[in-house]
Amino acid sequence: MFRTALRNVFAHKARLLMTVLAVMLGVAFVSGTLVFTNTISDALQKSSAKGFDHVDVAVTAKYQDAEGDEVGKVPELTEAVLDRSAQVPGAASAIGVVSGFTAIADQDGKLVGDGFSTRGGNYWGTEDPRYPLVEGHAPKGEGEILIDSRTAERAGYQVGDTVRMSVDGPVLKPRVTGIFTTDDGAVAAGGSLTLFDTATAQKLFGKPGTYDEIDVRAKAGVTQAALEAELDKALPKGVTETTTGEKLADDQAETIASSMSSMKQALLVFAGIALFVGTFIIANTFTMLVAQRTKELALLRAVGASRRQVTRSVLIEAFVVGAVAAVVGLVAGIGIGAGLRSLMGALDATVPGGPLVVSPGTVVTALAVGILVTMLAAWLPGRRAAKIPPVAAMSSLHAKATTKSLVLRNTLGALFSAAGIAVVLAATTMSGSDGQAPMGLGAVLLIIGVFVLTPLLSRPLIAAAAPVLRLFGVSGKLARQNSVRNPRRTAATASALMIGLTLITGMTVMAGSLQKSIDKMASAAIEADYVVSMANGNPLSPDVAEKLREADGVTATSPLRNAASRIDGETEYLTGVTGSTIGELTDLRVEEGSFTVGGTKVVVDGDTAESHGWKAGSDFTVAYEDGEKQRLTVAGVYEGNDMIRGILLDTANLAPHQSDPVDMQVMVKTSDGASGAAKDGLEKALGSNPAIKVQDKKDISNEIAQMFTLMLNMLYGLLAMAVIVAVLGVVNTLAMSVFERSQEIGMLRAIGLDRRGIKRMVRLESLVISLFGGVLGIGLGVFFGWAAGQLLGSTMPTYELVLPWVRMAVFLLLAAVVGVLAALWPARRAGRLNMLQAIKSE
Repeated sequence: MFRTALRNVFAHKARLLMTVLAVMLGVAFVSGTLVFTNTISDALQKSSAKGFDHVDVAVTAKYQDAEGDEVGKVPELTEAVLDRSAQVPGAASAIGVVSGFTAIADQDGKLVGDGFSTRGGNYWGTEDPRYPLVEGHAPKGEGEILIDSRTAERAGYQVGDTVRMSVDGPVLKPRVTGIFTTDDGAVAAGGSLTLFDTATAQKLFGKPGTYDEIDVRAKAGVTQAALEAELDKALPKGVTETTTGEKLADDQAETIASSMSSMKQALLVFAGIALFVGTFIIANTFTMLVAQRTKELALLRAVGASRRQVTRSVLIEAFVVGAVAAVVGLVAGIGIGAGLRSLMGALDATVPGGPLVVSPGTVVTALAVGILVTMLAAWLPGRRAAKIPPVAAMSSLHAKATTKSLVLRNTLGALFSAAGIAVVLAATTMSGSDGQAPMGLGAVLLIIGVFVLTPLLSRPLIAAAAPVLRLFGVSGKLARQNSVRNPRRTAATASALMIGLTLITGMTVMAGSLQKSIDKMASAAIEADYVVSMANGNPLSPDVAEKLREADGVTATSPLRNAASRIDGETEYLTGVTGSTIGELTDLRVEEGSFTVGGTKVVVDGDTAESHGWKAGSDFTVAYEDGEKQRLTVAGVYEGNDMIRGILLDTANLAPHQSDPVDMQVMVKTSDGASGAAKDGLEKALGSNPAIKVQDKKDISNEIAQMFTLMLNMLYGLLAMAVIVAVLGVVNTLAMSVFERSQEIGMLRAIGLDRRGIKRMVRLESLVISLFGGVLGIGLGVFFGWAAGQLLGSTMPTYELVLPWVRMAVFLLLAAVVGVLAALWPARRAGRLNMLQAIKSE
């Protein structure tokens, strides 16, 4: 039986080619994902570990939990703590570390590096072992800085150049006095690092006389653990905490691995979708191969082969096919992993250097996935073949499914579909994350149910295309009859395309609806002409609001300033605004009372008011971060949203209690409204700072649209693999269908149907099957998009369902194109059949 199985594989090489390709693509996706993420993770871990070479023990401040009316704080690491750390037994030296966000512009005024990885720090003394100088000298005073060598090369800076930079808003123009090298992982990954002398760094980052961390080096022969123990004895209990350099490197490696794990899981989900779609091709292929070899299998049974042996022979064929596909897919996946890494470099998403990582786990996973998926998909056709009685098979009386099997299939499909719809509808009545798991379960049940019911659905849906197919005469009529002749085969072929289009349509509906709801939120909540913020989301200096207030044409401004407080023994964040102008700059619906902010009068959003049991006129006591308490009155309750929510009070009331006030955003209204000239004027007033964004409502909407578009394009790219596999399925089904209908096609040619008519018949059959899958996919996608939107609507009041009719028409057209392209080779093959040889074939 083993030899028989191998001979069958070699005898049907061409017919198994599409199956090999489908499995190979899925395995390549899986192995490529593993190689790419393992390579990037390994490079980042090794690069970050080098950054801890100069740290034996790190001393940091321990967060003090809030008690009673006190606001939680982080103690300061002062000079006294630094001196004590340097003097403990076993310590060779101690360095005080200060760091914070620092944006540096290139010579064209554009932000260098990713906004979230543009950092600043302090250079310790005249020679810092952490940052070896390759040129120049250490910085002295506010007018001098050092920049890393990668940033100097990218931005075109040299020692002596003046640069434009920003820490929290205002533009600074220091001179580059030196260039250094660093093993910092963020810099290696495309970020930038700017260094000041220690006093300047402390001043700029709002930490005068204090440090974020103290790095202690051990004397020769002293272990990190021993030094840590000495530091724990010498430093204040409960105020500081110590961590060894080894532990820091391990924690950083774990963080990197965790972040890469999320990307890996997301990519593997799409790889799984491609493999799942591939199972339809495999099952279809083996079902048709078994059907074509019915008499051969019957003869094997007649000469003594058992049912188990027949099933085993089919599984051996599947094993050989899966093994070949898995090996080819693994090799292709390694190439994909290397290509993705090179692509990141081409897109300026720099990653640290390092070898390509092909772990034993990747090899085992690729081989296991390819072989198991193929064998599982082939098991049912093999089992079905073994059940055919030899006599029935010899006389070819086995082909049609029994009424009992069809009734059972349709009943199961209806039950799964009904259960799926019920669970999804129930999930739409839940709120937030509570409904995610039920909705996922319902979606899976519904997709399974529709797949099982697809043979039943194929007849009425394909019949609906009959009036159009009649326009093509005999070819159209034959195409319709052929597409419903074997409903199970049609269903399996169409379902592969259905799954891909379901996901694509659902995501498109979700993205469009979210975009619309966020646009409504911005237009409904904000009356300001512009919103000013940092490019990376960091806080702004209060100086920014002052400069905007004094700018020409500005009629009203208000910052949005966050501050921690304690209310009723719980931490509550306050939002400071300019009480006299906030009403002009926002358009928040007032549910109760009046929108009055000033003095001790505040307004709160509905959720906060409900949680505390407040209403208009209620009084409450707030404890600020400096420990001072004040009695405030709720003047009104407004409807909050994702852009503005919480307790709004006047900054004049809040500022005296803050040691280091910062603003998250500044809203601005101008006399001429939003215009290009007004925007240019605001940007110039802020020194044309590359780290600051000046956005009107349209800019905010476009930024969100750009984010959704980028996300959708990535998802389309990932789901394209599933669509490609589905195309292979259509090609495979048609090609094998043409082969098994050779005699019939020969007869059609003999009675007058020309080559063109034969080709048209095959193309129309492919088109009908593809459109059938497209209609099912788009329908399910719209339903899932609506259901997910209902779930989101519970937390986003402005959510509104938007059906992307144009894109759905494009998706349907895509399904039609898939059908036409997939039929090119099978139609050509059918048209070239020799009618006499075809009639004589069995």
